[in-house]
Amino acid sequence: MFAFLVKRLANAAGVMLAVAFIAFMIFRFVGDPVELMLNEQASQAQRDELRVRLGLDRSFVVQFGTFVLNAIQGDFGISYRNQQEVFTLIVERFPATFELVLMATFLSLVIGIPLGVYSAIRHKTLLAQAIQFVSVLGISLPSFALGILFILLFSVTLHWLPAFGRGETVMVGGWSTGLLTPSGRMALILPGVTLSLFQITLVMRLVRAEMMETMRTEFVRFARARGLSDHAIHFRHALRNCLMPVITVTGLQIGNLIAFALVTETVFQWPGMGMLFVQAVNFVDIPVMAAYLIIVSFIFVSLNTLVDLTYALVDPRLRQQAVAGAGHGT
Repeated sequence: MFAFLVKRLANAAGVMLAVAFIAFMIFRFVGDPVELMLNEQASQAQRDELRVRLGLDRSFVVQFGTFVLNAIQGDFGISYRNQQEVFTLIVERFPATFELVLMATFLSLVIGIPLGVYSAIRHKTLLAQAIQFVSVLGISLPSFALGILFILLFSVTLHWLPAFGRGETVMVGGWSTGLLTPSGRMALILPGVTLSLFQITLVMRLVRAEMMETMRTEFVRFARARGLSDHAIHFRHALRNCLMPVITVTGLQIGNLIAFALVTETVFQWPGMGMLFVQAVNFVDIPVMAAYLIIVSFIFVSLNTLVDLTYALVDPRLRQQAVAGAGHGT
């Protein structure tokens, strides 16, 4: 297990180092920070002073090393647009994105798993076929189009739900949340459903495929021969064997949801990290762009590593393969 852990952590560190290099290249070559931070009336002496203060007069290797060390400490510089520390801006926006992703993940499991089980058990019924048809639409339609349709239907036409914003929020410690206010919960419904639709479809189709495959295995036939009820076979045996792929996909998709929530946040004007990144692109706010890339990649890599370690704990064969691979390497 230790060899497996070391290998996964080394892979994660290598990926993050590559992401940091890409972010540094964006920071270095997408516009001149000095020209972006100073106005046109600034003298050459002021430009030279700022260049020295930012460390831009140093060699490429020294600049990259300094960038990595600062990023490890959470120092991503100052936002060109807001003139605030980038890490502070992201910390302020992260709760909104996290609650949106949490809502989407919750909906995907609560809705996707039962639909997948039903469409596998009753796959010949008309309702199961209708669910399959709707799932194809869920994969095909882009989230921004669905978001606009939801706004037209539930906000503009029916006036049931707010069309934009996060609603009223309260502070719990250092965390801002809208889950404790009625307007905050109402505001979360449309963007949460919009972001979750692809995930719901993915979970449902995965559960259906795994369930149908499991139902054809020998141990299920043996369970039927023993006289177990259909409920016990479907939920105690078949479904439990299908949950590991669901856990894997859900864990990996959380990183994707955080990364790609920017489309949903833009449609609903949701004040999260994705909206901050879109604003940074519009204003060429390079420190925010670089920090967003690193932080989202770190979340994704951490979740991926956590899923791999969970697999290793559940399946001893992975640990044995890691130990065997380490032994051959020596």
